[in-house]
This record gives sequence, C-alpha cells and structure tokens, in this order.
Amino acid sequence: MNAATTPDLSALLESLVPLIRDAGQVIMDIYATDFDVTKKGDDSPVTQADGRAEAVILAGLARLAPGIPVVAEEAVSAGNIPDVSDRFFLVDPLDGTKEFISRNGEFTVNIALIEQGRPVLGLVYAPAIGRLFGGVAGQGAWLEDAQGRRAIRCRAVPAEGLTVVASRSHGDETALDAFLGGRKVASRTNAGSSLKLCLVAAGEADLYPRLGRTMEWDIAAGDAVLRAAGGKVTVVADGADLRYGKPGFDNPHFAAAGL
Repeated sequence: MNAATTPDLSALLESLVPLIRDAGQVIMDIYATDFDVTKKGDDSPVTQADGRAEAVILAGLARLAPGIPVVAEEAVSAGNIPDVSDRFFLVDPLDGTKEFISRNGEFTVNIALIEQGRPVLGLVYAPAIGRLFGGVAGQGAWLEDAQGRRAIRCRAVPAEGLTVVASRSHGDETALDAFLGGRKVASRTNAGSSLKLCLVAAGEADLYPRLGRTMEWDIAAGDAVLRAAGGKVTVVADGADLRYGKPGFDNPHFAAAGL
C-alpha cells in the first residue's frame, strides 16, 4: 500500500490493532519501572516510553503502509517533518505523558489516517486500563476491552443535561465556565489524554471543549473514532469542521460533541 493507492480502511484498521497493542506493551514495560523524565524544547515532559513506542509504530507503518508519510510527535520534535499531501498518518505514541508520570492510567497510544484534511481512521489504546477504541469513516466505531469488542455510538443529550469532560492536566476553568454559559450541564468530569474524545464517542459523555493549545497528533485518532461514532469536532471560533495538515500542525480551540 502506498500514498497513491486507495486503502481498504477496514482491513488497514485491523492490521494496525496488533501494532498499537505492541506499542502499548512497550509503554507498560517501562511504566512498571522507575523511569526517567526529561524535558523537550517546549518544556513538556517526555520519557523513554514515548520514543520506544514511536519506534515500534513507525516500523510497523513502514511495513504495513509503505509510502504513506507519517507525522509523529517525537520525530517532529527532533526536526523530522515529512511533506504531507492528501493522505498521511498522524501518530502520538504516548498522549498524556503527565498522566503516565503521575501513574493514573489515563494515557493513550494514537494512530490516525488523514485523507484530504479529514481523519478517516483512528485507533486509541489505553493500555493501563485495557480499552482500545477504533473507528473508520462511514463504517462505525467500536470499543474492545475485557468483555470483547462492541459497537459504540454517540448518545442524544439526556434530558437532565450535558455530561462535560475536560482536560485533567490543562484546565482553564474560567474559559470553560464562559463556554458553557447558558448550556444545561448535568455534570462535569476530568479525564486525561485523547480518552476524552472516546468517552464522547462511546456515549459516556456529551461534550469536550478544549480551550487551550493542542497539536494535531494529540487528537486525530480520537477525532476519527468520534466521527465514526456519529460525533463531530468543530472550531470554536467559527463552527467549521476541524481540519488536519495545517501549517505547524497546531489546532485552534475546538469542541468535540456527540449527537
């Protein structure tokens, strides 16, 4: 499979499941040790788990989908930024490094395929809590855990109001209060990493506003799962669909919502 070949997305997703689980195992092996934490140029924390998991994923993608460019967080930090066109992968080998360091289990491995600016395939794996989310555009989304695999879909907002999920490590309560003003909110909860998008996809939450800085690899896989489950991710400023492949790969403020 190469960048010019139209992939069978369902088959590609299934081929990536063992790969993302392998990367998760690498992370869990390090999680069980007294690992070191260093700082990147932007002062964000990084561990050896980030780099080792990314190496596993990059090797697997080169084997399974040769020719499709990969934009991966740690490679970009090292200055390795490929030219991207209509089709490319976005990889975050360890989203929620702060959650990893604090050992609360809410960190994820993320692989997404972008086509013409939209996430069409995504896998989000939370190895510490044993939850794997997958989704393909137009084909639905699923959750795989100890009970097996089952389809998931966004829910209609309950009569009692929205369940809002916010970032555990990057909260801005004042901005969030302003954004939610006038909305009927039943509860607010926190979660780490891209799990927030997946909670909306699974009908466990209704809205995830992110009013702070994120990068495309942070959310692309969760966005793909959410869209496959019937949800959407829109730009707060103008309500447009969030797009990928932007210069610098920065995201504007966005809101992820279900039905």
